[in-house]
Amino acid sequence: MPLIQISQTPGLSDEQKAEVMAAVTRAYAEASGKNPSSVWVTITEVPRENWGVGGTPLG
Repeated sequence: MPLIQISQTPGLSDEQKAEVMAAVTRAYAEASGKNPSSVWVTITEVPRENWGVGGTPLG
């Protein structure tokens, strides 16, 4: 059972999250030959103040 984890800042609607999950599942299944029904995808929303890029906080 493949598990794909996505971490991102908040902001996508529930519909957009569903589209991302479907697109990632399709891409992985196509590339790996796995059955899409066995692919798990999670989206974790991390507040901007908990991210840093190049040593600088985003928040």
